[in-house]
Amino acid sequence: MSGGIQAVRGFNDILPGQATRWQAIEAIAAEVLDTAGYGEIRLPILEQTTLFARSIGTGTDIVEKEMYSFEDRGGDSLSMRPEGTAGCVRAGISHGLFNGSQIRLRYGGPMFRHERPQKGRYRQFHQIGAEAFGIQGADIEAEMILLGARLWRRLGLKHIGLRINSLGRPQEREIYRSALIEYLHEHMDRLDADARRRLETNPLRILDSKDPKIRKLLTEAPRIGDYFGDQTRLQFAELCTRLDLLGIGYTLDPFLVRGLDYYTGLVFEWTTDLLGAQDAVCSGGRYDGLVARLGGRDTPAVGWALGMERLVLLVEAEGKTPPPTPPDAYFIALGKEAEYKALVLSERLRDRYPRLRLMVNMGGGSLKSQLRRADRAGARYALILGESELNAGTVILKPLGEKGEQTSADFEAVADTLIRKLRHGYATANRFNPG
Repeated sequence: MSGGIQAVRGFNDILPGQATRWQAIEAIAAEVLDTAGYGEIRLPILEQTTLFARSIGTGTDIVEKEMYSFEDRGGDSLSMRPEGTAGCVRAGISHGLFNGSQIRLRYGGPMFRHERPQKGRYRQFHQIGAEAFGIQGADIEAEMILLGARLWRRLGLKHIGLRINSLGRPQEREIYRSALIEYLHEHMDRLDADARRRLETNPLRILDSKDPKIRKLLTEAPRIGDYFGDQTRLQFAELCTRLDLLGIGYTLDPFLVRGLDYYTGLVFEWTTDLLGAQDAVCSGGRYDGLVARLGGRDTPAVGWALGMERLVLLVEAEGKTPPPTPPDAYFIALGKEAEYKALVLSERLRDRYPRLRLMVNMGGGSLKSQLRRADRAGARYALILGESELNAGTVILKPLGEKGEQTSADFEAVADTLIRKLRHGYATANRFNPG
């Protein structure tokens, strides 16, 4: 409304029609992860600012520029979480989840970064993440990637591809970092202001530059793979073997890095060509040193997070939008006594068939106006209870928007009669069965 209070820039409302799509995607993602043994953990939105400074890295754009941080009344510096992995690790350490055991976790919810809002990139955004702790080797890395591939299949997505790289072990990466800095110093005149800044703080992030001139410069730069030891080479080759066996296509990308300092070894991204500049839908990798860095035992770890906003956009772009879930039935009552009886009968229906989507008319109205509301709601059947039906102890079942004859059922039989009709319709259309 013009002149009214507006939503904060970059913080978006998700309206009922949109929320239906979100719920369908979230349910499929939860099922894919649950059935693979990933237990849900629910994390707080606020954390100590030092958690993200120590995990993500003080030289990253997230910590330097993008976090929503403030001092609370007790003088503590708090931040709204910009990502989920650090909080997941903090929780695991706090509750002793990593003490010599393997554990697989999943989480979801809103994250916050003060970025320039654009389509697919917002200041409040939502992620679903999967993390595995205590497992070293290419087997768990392949499972992580497989979980994403399975989710894309379940959603029917075709325009999504996988890029993989390895950042090596810390000592290998340090040697490479020195070689990269030396090379880039020799070409300082070809670096833009952002690359020059990153050269002092986080030089590997220059590899991710989108500037065509810098991309051309990097074609002659040292490659991180040339600095790997035998163990790193063998593990990465083992991962590729497993992906080949699974039939998961991938592209080896020596310039793929992640914007978070905690990554070691494998890094990967699932990207699409349908969303423009915001092409990364799901990203992750290995972060073996993070648990120890935050005060826990030395624990191998690997995980990923997907962006819900971008995934929803991709599902829509590919025409895979989940069908709406309108009411199965809309209960119409004419008169006060009929309203009272409809109230009792509707609860009896819901108790008998908990998955039944039943909307009860509110606010009164004529038969014509209530039928109009039922049509607008998209209900498949109208249950009509007027004075004559109340006296006869029956309810009219009127099909809306599909073939079928209007019928009646007594109060005790209306639930089974309605479900029988719905099941027949859903079976014919090969749709979800409500009962």
